[in-house]
Amino acid sequence: MHKKIAFIPARGGSKAIPGKNIKEFCGNPLIYWVTSALSKCDIIDEIIVATNSQEIKKTVLDFSLPKIHLFDRSSKNAKDNSSTESVMLEFLNSVNLDENDYFFLVQATSPFTKKEDFENAFNLFKEKKADSLVSCALFKRFLWNNKGNSINYDYKDRPRRQDFEGNLIENGAFYINSVGNILQHKNRLSGNISTYIMPEYTAVELDEEDDWIIAEQLMYKHILQKKLNRLDIKLFLTDVDGVLTDAGMYYSETGDELKKFNTKDGKAFELLRNAGIKTGIITSENTKIVEDRAKKLKVDYLYQGVKDKLAVAKEICKKENITLKQVAYIGDDLNDYELLQNVSLKACPADAVKKIKFTPNIIILHANGGQGVLRELTDNLI
Repeated sequence: MHKKIAFIPARGGSKAIPGKNIKEFCGNPLIYWVTSALSKCDIIDEIIVATNSQEIKKTVLDFSLPKIHLFDRSSKNAKDNSSTESVMLEFLNSVNLDENDYFFLVQATSPFTKKEDFENAFNLFKEKKADSLVSCALFKRFLWNNKGNSINYDYKDRPRRQDFEGNLIENGAFYINSVGNILQHKNRLSGNISTYIMPEYTAVELDEEDDWIIAEQLMYKHILQKKLNRLDIKLFLTDVDGVLTDAGMYYSETGDELKKFNTKDGKAFELLRNAGIKTGIITSENTKIVEDRAKKLKVDYLYQGVKDKLAVAKEICKKENITLKQVAYIGDDLNDYELLQNVSLKACPADAVKKIKFTPNIIILHANGGQGVLRELTDNLI
């Protein structure tokens, strides 16, 4: 069985967008999205991140994702004018791979690529008996040159957009070839080339700050939102401090402890209840404030002074005759980690601790704790 290697070149020192490969994109470092997709992909044996940046190395290792190995990219192949081919060849000439092993060149700057894309593309590659494959986006735009000539349509017989076949544009997401072909031709593509077609929005390039804003909105619309809509959530659980509150410690002149809640989250509990979704609060603290707030919110389950949140969630599931696959949970700190790992829908505030943010498949919300995080997720869920 020939190995399948995914290779991600991730150079440090981007000029247009400093630190681009690890800049936060939809709540995670940009490079997280492709490494996460590849780590879930059964057909991929190894993921190689080739970088010259210590910061990128540390960020990638912090993900704690399987199959990932780091390759020290040389300084001469990490310059502004260095080609991707140069670092590919540097890696291939330093390892002992069979010439028939498969090589996936994957760009960290294509966060829209899902594990299904890699799997479907490889199946197509094999089915077509291609020598190499390039991912493309289908785009339906009418092109002209600077001489005033239409390139891809007859302007005298303009087709309707829905009837227009369009053209394929290389979206830079990934390429597939064999190790032997790359070494022979010194190119990511060679021989009989097949194309794998992806949606038009995947052609967005992250070169400027405005591109980033547009791409994040597309990510939420086409990837993250669809993921939410597929889930069958029956129970919604949340932590308190750092989620429903800002984690601040407030005291009155008489020494009474106070907590600041957000009314938007109060509406979220109502929306969940109206949608037939049970709600619960699980917190390690034990205060009358939280008891009163839970009563006002008409929360179905309140557990305070909890040390093992996962055990409590399982207890609630047993009462409701559901599984953890039908549970959503929002947490922000280390004592939430185990429960977050086991539920189907997991989320955290933007200011959650680092380990929580790197929980696999977690949704990192835009709002900080106490600023309506529950409402933000609920609006996407219902």
